Amino acid sequence: MTLAPYAARQETSRGRHVAEPSSGNRTEYQRDRDRIIHCAAFRRLEYKTQVFVNHEGDLFRTRLTHSVEVAQIARTIARSLALNEDLVEAISLAHDLGHTAFGHAGQDALNECMKPFGGFEHNIQSLRVVDVLENKYAAFDGLNLTFETREGILKHCTKAKARHLGDVGQRFLDDSHPSLEAQLANLSDEIAYNNHDVDDGLRAGLLSLDQLAQVPLFARFYDEVITLYGQDLSAKQIRHEVIRRMINYLVVDVIETSQAALSSLQPASIDAVRGADRALIAFSPEARRLNVELKRFLYKNLYSHHQVYRITSKARRVIKALFDAFLADPKLLPPKFSERVPPTGDDADRKIRARLIADYIAGMTDRYALDEYDRLFDPRRLR
Repeated sequence: MTLAPYAARQETSRGRHVAEPSSGNRTEYQRDRDRIIHCAAFRRLEYKTQVFVNHEGDLFRTRLTHSVEVAQIARTIARSLALNEDLVEAISLAHDLGHTAFGHAGQDALNECMKPFGGFEHNIQSLRVVDVLENKYAAFDGLNLTFETREGILKHCTKAKARHLGDVGQRFLDDSHPSLEAQLANLSDEIAYNNHDVDDGLRAGLLSLDQLAQVPLFARFYDEVITLYGQDLSAKQIRHEVIRRMINYLVVDVIETSQAALSSLQPASIDAVRGADRALIAFSPEARRLNVELKRFLYKNLYSHHQVYRITSKARRVIKALFDAFLADPKLLPPKFSERVPPTGDDADRKIRARLIADYIAGMTDRYALDEYDRLFDPRRLR
């Protein structure tokens, strides 16, 4: 496929921190994708949840299935816009590598624990995973990914934190933009999680078709499906037919809106994209409004549902209890973490200790976190 002039190209890549010989049969962005797929953090995504805790059922989405769905949406749009599909896939598959167990409840709890030590943000943690924590290569720490993949992983960041992130943090200081592939992966993430949380919420019985029929985006396609097929469809069929149309509507809207923006600006290169006065991959105002309304509905009716709240409340307590125990006694950590804890107790050392603990907890799956909690606090568990 011929790439557009504003697409990312390996020939103009800003490269890797540690230079490596090129591969004879793969592009640099394919190598990034392959390293991500084969890393331990990617495998653990299978047992990290979006909204529902892992043991609640096998039909709900995990971070792994979500990441694959983001990559599918992103590649579809990338092909239509003549962007680099390999790069957008690598970013999509890596964007949640730093997420904690128990979805956003886990992140919020760990961030609260880490507030005295610089806080915790899964987006920055994903970058830390690929830059530092994956350590199976002999020649370098992390996965030694290209700048463009790392740039896309870091979706958002405060200027205060950006100052400590080197090359990928610079755009937050300059108020510039990332590649179109990075912008696209970010928007595809939003399309995927909103629509798929609707799907999982309906599957779980926490949302109803009657409720969602009051949400303008859902209602538009619900009415279309009923008009086409009548009332004889099962709830499962209705759910699928409506959600597939919602996703398609948003994908087509992004393609058409972005094509119009690119035709108007006509950036000659990726550097022109970075220096543009606005993001060039975007929803139309109408689609953005409809998507925001859907998101508000989900916050009110799904993420704040009492059944979800009970589970996430337990999850927060588990994360906090683990963190407090490890901070008070680092010898409770596995040796590969406890051996790196500084021996003294000044403020700088406590910050290092806290970050090591956050690395350990953020890497846990749902069930591992629950098992670790039992190992530490259940007196009947001897190991």
